Amino acid sequence: MAEKWVLPFSAGTKDKELLGGKGANLAEMTAMGLPVPGGFTITTAACKEYFAAGDSLSHQLKEEINRAVAQLEQRSGKVFGGESDPLLVSVRSGAPVSMPGMMDTVLNLGLNDWTVEGLAAKTGDRRFALDCYRRFIQMFGDVVMQVPHHDFEAILSAVKSKAGVKEDTQLDEEMLGQLVEKYKQLIYRATRASFPQQPLDQLYAAVMAVFSSWNNNRAQVYRKINKIPDHYGTAVNVQQMVFGNAGDNSGTGVLFTRDPSTGENKLYGEFLINAQGEDVVAGTRTPRPISEISSLLPEAWQQLIDVCKLLEQHYGDMQDIEFTVEHGKLFMLQTRWGKRTARAAVKIAVDMVNEGLLSKEQALGRVDAHQLANLLHRQVSPEAVVDVLAKGLPASPGAACGVIVFDSDEAERLADSGQKVILVRPETTPDDIHGIVAAQGILTSRGGMTSHAAVVARGMGKPCVCGCEGLQIDLPGKKAIAGGRELKAGDLLSLDGGTGRVIWGQVPLVEPEISPEFSLLLSWADEFRKLGVRANADNPADARKAREFGAQGIGLCRTEHMFMDGNRLPVVQRMILADNTADRQQALDQLMPIQLQDFYEIFQAMDGLPVTIRLLDPPLHEFLPSAEKLAVDVALMESANQTGQGLAEKKALLRQVRNLEEANPMLGNRGCRLGLIHPEIYKMQAEAILRASARLQADGGNVKAEIMIPLVSHHNELQRLRHQVEIIQKQVEEETGQKLDILIGTMIELPRACVTAHEIAAHADFFSFGTNDLTQTTFGFSRDDAEGKVLPAYIADKILDENPFAVLDREGVGRLMDTAVTLGRQEKAGLKLGICGEHGGDPNSIEFCHMLGMDYVSCSPYRVPVARLAAAQAALTR
Repeated sequence: MAEKWVLPFSAGTKDKELLGGKGANLAEMTAMGLPVPGGFTITTAACKEYFAAGDSLSHQLKEEINRAVAQLEQRSGKVFGGESDPLLVSVRSGAPVSMPGMMDTVLNLGLNDWTVEGLAAKTGDRRFALDCYRRFIQMFGDVVMQVPHHDFEAILSAVKSKAGVKEDTQLDEEMLGQLVEKYKQLIYRATRASFPQQPLDQLYAAVMAVFSSWNNNRAQVYRKINKIPDHYGTAVNVQQMVFGNAGDNSGTGVLFTRDPSTGENKLYGEFLINAQGEDVVAGTRTPRPISEISSLLPEAWQQLIDVCKLLEQHYGDMQDIEFTVEHGKLFMLQTRWGKRTARAAVKIAVDMVNEGLLSKEQALGRVDAHQLANLLHRQVSPEAVVDVLAKGLPASPGAACGVIVFDSDEAERLADSGQKVILVRPETTPDDIHGIVAAQGILTSRGGMTSHAAVVARGMGKPCVCGCEGLQIDLPGKKAIAGGRELKAGDLLSLDGGTGRVIWGQVPLVEPEISPEFSLLLSWADEFRKLGVRANADNPADARKAREFGAQGIGLCRTEHMFMDGNRLPVVQRMILADNTADRQQALDQLMPIQLQDFYEIFQAMDGLPVTIRLLDPPLHEFLPSAEKLAVDVALMESANQTGQGLAEKKALLRQVRNLEEANPMLGNRGCRLGLIHPEIYKMQAEAILRASARLQADGGNVKAEIMIPLVSHHNELQRLRHQVEIIQKQVEEETGQKLDILIGTMIELPRACVTAHEIAAHADFFSFGTNDLTQTTFGFSRDDAEGKVLPAYIADKILDENPFAVLDREGVGRLMDTAVTLGRQEKAGLKLGICGEHGGDPNSIEFCHMLGMDYVSCSPYRVPVARLAAAQAALTR
């Protein structure tokens, strides 16, 4: 064979991909001289060979296992299957990436009807030997022979009841002997096969069961959630048994070297006296706090403290440890990276720098950037028992509870009266902005991660679950159905925007805490990152919040969001519905001072920092009532025999809305096309931006305005619109006496723009990649439809690894971006490059932007800390 499939712990290799995390760490602890029971690892390569051979162990693999057992016999002085001093082993899984509790374990393997007597004779304790044997039969029967665990537990409960005892430890030798026989009888009844007596046969079967558990349902679900590749496979660790159930001077436990919830530097965990490992997690006995070992097993406690310090120093990280104490002596069964909350991760990283265990660079790599967003929002309490009705897309993080409302006006009314509300809609439109502002959280049955509800909620820092297709909404009836349950207006509902869970009733929430360690860690990130970090913000409040979180400017100010206010929307609608230029200009003249004040306040909030303002982008019909709703209104009025001005106006509005309808509005009359076909709209916006800049500059402010023209596909579009802006700039400068330093650039969000970027760059001071639309047009997806229908199936079937609207598609969209960067800077070496799509807050996408040599990323205000850390991590690893 080209490679060995079985390696002893003492082999010296630390390859986690080959040995799995557990095997590699056992080998490393062995090399450190720590008290690790001897054993060997059957590698992930052997697991892959097992599956390739049709779920069977090859002759060669069995031979290697036999040799490894013989070596373990020699080192231990015990015999596998021996009648006087039998060698017993545990068989445990160990994947390259930690998957705690997802795969199977068997303890006390090697016991049978004669080795149990040898163990009894060697230890002088037949009760102990029988206790080990009944445990082994139960685990082997459950894991290997597929006899349900609860069937064994039922027999155990009956035996304890008959004996009049509550704890397993109170069963005497005779009762344990009866339990062994009853267990063997159960196995025969269930499988029509006797419990195997040959230790090697037991071992082969256990190894096969652990390999097969790689594909059990819970392991597959865990891999999917944690994005662990299916091809990794699992290793199997075969280790000499040590016995925590050998008496009152023995025990077993699990611990973290620091508190995984808070990060406090103290041992955190549980243990049981006179028990084996499965007792701690099975819940059949109540474990004791780890600190109580100090009084019960003081010598082992001191050993444990010393080993924990040594392991933290060695690995430079908090450890999750499994241990056993046998007759007062400590044995290490496992160490691994300890899972922790975001709060704990930040504190541990900073504390370890202060303790001299880590450098700043290493500490930045110890915190998962994705986790940071959790520190800025309320979360569902980890201890909460939740009743999940449905799941949608996790569109905006955080958690919220409130009464259900189906109407934005009602949401605003109830919120004004002091009630907390959850706004439930099929989807939201600009008409719903006041309801979104009033609500604690937003739930929609349609729409994706870049839908109106998602984008607005993220900007406001509100939790949002979108595209919840398990939710059927009846708006006229003010009710919905989810999870087979009827939800009525006024019912309590909770949302978890970080996971997409829709939860019945009110659940306890945990308030966010911004610690000094959090601020210090981000200041270290700023020392190392190369990418600038800006925020997407559409109003002064968002701009100020972004600045609090460390944003270095605004990378995207969406002017359409300024039109969503209830007082402004009627004016916007008059502008859209005007059937002549004069009427449209009259509406625009009303909007001008409003826009000017908006821009003035945003420039003021970001004084001295760049502010990129995107001119109007979406199709105009988005600001109007839906044709479907208007048609229903007209039909109802006619059926009620209503006549007169009201009906005539409603019909006229319906005609105008239908005239504006497009077969595919996202590819229709929007963006720069709107500005070219209706130039008065862009002229008003450009003038408002320029006059606001001049006014604040005259007031002593430092304005760095950048005007961004969206959806450019041809250089002529940008050339003409830039010329239009420059004419207005000259007029404003002459009128105000202020010299304005304004950049004019474009969003790169269409494939044609990417491949002709050299032509477009000739007329641009900057490019900002709009990766939401670029992803949509590259894949040919309608993003709202795809995220609700196509993408979940594609990801489940492994056609795609990730949702490309959440994690940048490097091979397709990324290649177009690379082309645009190269061509753009060939034409104009100093061309400023940024990204302002939702990918600007995703760590994986930020890494790619760093690799492309971009200048900045821009994301929602609450993702700014995430982006700061991710940018530093990219700089340190790339």
